[in-house]
Amino acid sequence: MDILTLSEYILMAALAIYALASVRIASRKNIGMGLVGMSGLSIAVATILVIVQSIYGIAFCKDIATALVLLGPVGTIAFARVLRGYNHG
Repeated sequence: MDILTLSEYILMAALAIYALASVRIASRKNIGMGLVGMSGLSIAVATILVIVQSIYGIAFCKDIATALVLLGPVGTIAFARVLRGYNHG
């Protein structure tokens, strides 16, 4: 095992801890914290998928990660706009 593979495994472990922390943030009662937590979770999962594709050569992981990175902020913005419209009128 070379140093690059070892560092990829360490990064995957760190991202798994970050994903758990994001779930903890998302489970708060405040809606804003829920949005922040889910955004962090989507970034962590997308990065883990890119690393899995790099280590194991699974081609579809990169496509799923790209979709998560593109659609995560779109969903967050759409949900925030719905909440803003709901609170103001």
